[in-house]
Amino acid sequence: MPRWPLVFVFAAKVLAGEQQPEARPDSARVARVLALLETSDSTVCELAAQAIGNVWGWSWQPEVFPIPMPMPMPAPMPMPMMRQGFHGPRARVHVSHRAGWGGADSAAFGAFRAVLRDDNRCVRNIAARVLGRARAPGSYDGFVALLREAAPGLRETGALGLGELEDRRALRPLQDALRDRDARVRAMAARAVGEIADSSSVAMLAKALGDDAPPVRQTAAWALGRLESPGALGALGGALKDTSPDVRRTAAWALGAIEDRAAVDLLLPLLRDREAPVRLAAIWALGQIEDPSAVAALSIALTDSDPRARQLAAWALGQIEDADAIDALAGALKDREPDVRVAAAWALGQIESSRAVEPLKAALQDESTDVQDAAGWALDQIDDERPVRVRVRPHVRKPI
Repeated sequence: MPRWPLVFVFAAKVLAGEQQPEARPDSARVARVLALLETSDSTVCELAAQAIGNVWGWSWQPEVFPIPMPMPMPAPMPMPMMRQGFHGPRARVHVSHRAGWGGADSAAFGAFRAVLRDDNRCVRNIAARVLGRARAPGSYDGFVALLREAAPGLRETGALGLGELEDRRALRPLQDALRDRDARVRAMAARAVGEIADSSSVAMLAKALGDDAPPVRQTAAWALGRLESPGALGALGGALKDTSPDVRRTAAWALGAIEDRAAVDLLLPLLRDREAPVRLAAIWALGQIEDPSAVAALSIALTDSDPRARQLAAWALGQIEDADAIDALAGALKDREPDVRVAAAWALGQIESSRAVEPLKAALQDESTDVQDAAGWALDQIDDERPVRVRVRPHVRKPI
């Protein structure tokens, strides 16, 4: 076996604490594996970090700029999921994890502190995330000290660690870091403020939306979405007109995360954006907000040139559950893409109107078995054969 797989498997097992239940993480073993990672290439270190995160139950590759497109579907009809994220190699290492870092001693944490200023960025970030997640004693002061270092990489690591701590004391030094001369430090500071998720930070993040660097503006928009504060609507509305499609996309996502109906009018123009990812984010956001005033525009989005947008528009209309969408969704049952037809059938089942029965019965003859299943599920939801329609749902509903 090549050396590099052994390195990251060994790293996962050692740093995850695979040892006797009564044992504490061994600082010597921790130091040894960190030394191995220091001399490895970046790919090996990232794989090891992923494996470590897996066994601890947290993602090493956080979706800092997500478009969360999973469509929550009722049992028994799962829907196709739309995901976007890290596409590189991933490591899955199953490790017995009993002791955990709650039992770590100062020597074990000391091994991580020793590499916080390492030349290897990946190793530094592993240490910052471990110390932050474990709330290791002295970590706050150590991360703040890193923000004062001359090297921008060290300042970036300090900001990362403060975000992992989720300590609102860090908002003041992070506000200063948002004015750092290095764009990567400013972006990490914005991410950290979002991780802390304190509503008092709306103003500082809104100011960061005017940063010269698009990644900083994008991260600030993401962070405002994490805050879920209606006070951010005005700033995010301005970001919807940003020259960077990534910023517009993330601002739309953030408005969906906030779920305030006042954002609907801000989002509607993005359904005509020239960039498909921006349109997708706007459609998703409108589905999250669930305001009937978006039905007409989402019905038009069912004709979008991108099949993902058409599928997502059907999902959004199902979320809103407004009968005005029935005709448009019935038309989408004839879309050339099966995934769109499935989503349209599901949405009609969500609306639960007898007007959808005939189009759904026709969909039972669709060439796609997925569409047939979706149409059957929707017809069961409508339950048109009952003489009296009762719209009260039971308190407990077992999935089939």
